[in-house]
Amino acid sequence: MAQRQLFSSALYGILAILILVLSASLIVSFILRFTSMDEGSFAWFLILFSFLAMFIGGFISGGKAKHKGWIAGAATAVLYTAVIFLVQFLGYNQLFDMQQTLMHAGYTGASVLGGILGVNMVGGNK
Repeated sequence: MAQRQLFSSALYGILAILILVLSASLIVSFILRFTSMDEGSFAWFLILFSFLAMFIGGFISGGKAKHKGWIAGAATAVLYTAVIFLVQFLGYNQLFDMQQTLMHAGYTGASVLGGILGVNMVGGNK
């Protein structure tokens, strides 16, 4: 039962991450389309937003799990990384390079931290 709850909470976290990332992508694409800004001006913003989205996804995952938030956050990050890897590998026939590997390791750290805080803010089993 605990594994089922962990997987369910990780799916909530993934859903939150995907909603945040797709919303930010839509907003940035409209800004790029209708202004004279270029992609280089958004690089740091998108990186910071990605880490924030992973933190929020881990926070939601940890809050839903109600215990072992670091595992819930890690599961969320691993599932997210697997989805991104599968899209990149199957769609573009490319593996992760070193920069992407380091970014996803950082995403895992942000999601784990979010999971830990999510359990403690929601109030796990006492």
